[in-house]
Amino acid sequence: HLEVTPGIRDHLENRLERIRKHFDHVIDASAFLMVDKAKEKGLRQTAELTLHLKGKELFAQAHHEDLYHAMDAVIDKLDRQVIKHKERIQDHHHDKHLQ
Repeated sequence: HLEVTPGIRDHLENRLERIRKHFDHVIDASAFLMVDKAKEKGLRQTAELTLHLKGKELFAQAHHEDLYHAMDAVIDKLDRQVIKHKERIQDHHHDKHLQ
């Protein structure tokens, strides 16, 4: 069980703004944050994030000793996925106009 503090929520929402700047068709986002206290792994924080776009769902997961670093890493992964998705859409529309 991990209590989501206002600081954690603000950090995640502020980082999500970067994705919204690249692609404004984000319908919804859901986050899952977890602390894994297994002795063999040490203390490991996990951040999972799912973005719901029109006709598409993107998912990423990241692990780090620090939860904020895990959140930043998962946002970076999703940001790259969103940029690729946007490029595919633009290429598809561009191909339609050429025909």
